[in-house]
Amino acid sequence: MVQLKVRKVGNSLGFTVPAEVARTLHLREGDPLYLTEAPDGSFRITPYDPEFGTAMEAASSFMVRYRNTLRALAK
Repeated sequence: MVQLKVRKVGNSLGFTVPAEVARTLHLREGDPLYLTEAPDGSFRITPYDPEFGTAMEAASSFMVRYRNTLRALAK
């Protein structure tokens, strides 16, 4: 477990991500992070956009359904 400390940043609150965590998540300065609520009421901080995941699931379904059409268009 990694403990983060909340600090005042201008008129807002913020926290720093330890270098070890930033390396693991492949984070760089300016990268977006997403705070998502889990089913159990806890929160998760992730660099991965949950809406992108939903869109990719829809795209994957579409690609399977229209596999032959997409293959023909790629020629």
